[in-house]
Amino acid sequence: MIEQVRPTELAHWFQRQAGDKPPVVLDVREPAEWRAASIAPGAFTLLQMSMGTVPARLQELDPQTPIACLCHHGARSMQVARFLLDRGFTQVANIAGGIDAWSVEIDNRIPRY
Repeated sequence: MIEQVRPTELAHWFQRQAGDKPPVVLDVREPAEWRAASIAPGAFTLLQMSMGTVPARLQELDPQTPIACLCHHGARSMQVARFLLDRGFTQVANIAGGIDAWSVEIDNRIPRY
């Protein structure tokens, strides 16, 4: 099962995960979307890896690190989260509502598109 985590719940989700490495927000949107709107890293590492490149770049991700996947509304990130889970990643969540929800719930300076 993949946990659905709202942006306002993400810090708490990261705190509940075990591990010594900083957690990762994996932004799976396309480069044009990153340029249009992006979150700032905080108590996590932000890694931008468009959905189509994830299989080829899988070795860049640590299966022992908590990873929360982010896209525009949550559909693509859910697919990537499922892909990671199927490959042995155990601490995976989907950021429900995506960057659109992040703009509404966390930082309204992030443009909505």
